[in-house]
Amino acid sequence: MSVRFTRRGLLKTGAGVTAALAMPAIVSAAGHKKFEGKTVRLLTWSDNTGLAILNHIAKPFEEATGAKVIADRTGSTSEMVAKLRASGGRAQYDVITLAGVGAVELAKDGLLAKPDLNQLPNLQDVDPRFRTGADGHGIGYLLWTGGLVYNTKTFKSPPTSYAELWEEQYADRLFLPPATWTDALDTIFATSRMLGGDGRDADAALAKLGELRNRLLTFGENPTQLVELFRSDALDIGGVYAPAFFAKELADPANSNMGATYDVEEGFFADLMYTIMPKAKPGEDDVVHAFMNYTLDAKVQGVMAEAVLNGPINQKAEMSAAAKASPFIIKPEQLGDKAIVHDKEFIAEVREDWIKRYTQTLA
Repeated sequence: MSVRFTRRGLLKTGAGVTAALAMPAIVSAAGHKKFEGKTVRLLTWSDNTGLAILNHIAKPFEEATGAKVIADRTGSTSEMVAKLRASGGRAQYDVITLAGVGAVELAKDGLLAKPDLNQLPNLQDVDPRFRTGADGHGIGYLLWTGGLVYNTKTFKSPPTSYAELWEEQYADRLFLPPATWTDALDTIFATSRMLGGDGRDADAALAKLGELRNRLLTFGENPTQLVELFRSDALDIGGVYAPAFFAKELADPANSNMGATYDVEEGFFADLMYTIMPKAKPGEDDVVHAFMNYTLDAKVQGVMAEAVLNGPINQKAEMSAAAKASPFIIKPEQLGDKAIVHDKEFIAEVREDWIKRYTQTLA
């Protein structure tokens, strides 16, 4: 998604993590590490969600298997799509984590391989709705969820509609997501819903969003900067945006002034992220599939859910009591009437046009 910086309750790397997360199939009784000498080249996000992948997936996988994970990090799904398209079929990456719309686009481009599901045993524990996508080219990863982020000093109770963004008292104290993030497409969709549409009427939504052009304090390219703006009481509200960026701050609103809500009239957004395997890849099939399978491990899913407030899709995810109780971690069983799960084919079709028009409207 975009994009997507120190988390509470994270597992520490080292021998303890190796023991906790290593899967028996990849470490023999004699201690031999099955994939020693092999490499996985990973493309992921440059923000704290990407950092969590390195700390809580890549490092434990290396320790458990002997494989080396070499990571490249970038800002958004749009940039990941552009990188793979620009590769010209050269083998650069083995695995990419990205928003669902990016997987759909790259699959249509013919740049992805279909993973062998027989080499992904953890899929059997994944909610059947979220196992695969992009015509079999994407393997479900985690749920990325977005709603409104707000100042707890300004709002005595959480805002209940995206319409709050247009309230005059928040002029020069609001933010929107940057154009290249999937959250910007969500914002167009949410605005259409707010106006009584079905989410797909970009003309009316962009005309309405244009009213905010001279009222914006910032776009949210840098979540760390947003934290400081909320802490200094310079921001009141923004969205559509993911609480995933603010796990530490949302746990301590007295010091951050930050709150987030999914309970809005027009609905909140839930996007299934995928891991994908480029058709041209430098690594070997066995270690690449093992890494993809590891992202779905029950312990890994629980750790990642708590680290970055992403929804787990493994139905046996091992979550702490705090994570289970968190209002910011949406579990699959909580995807009710207010959850907007996009038709990824539609979003892939309109993405470039909507990005261009959003930029022109608000730049």
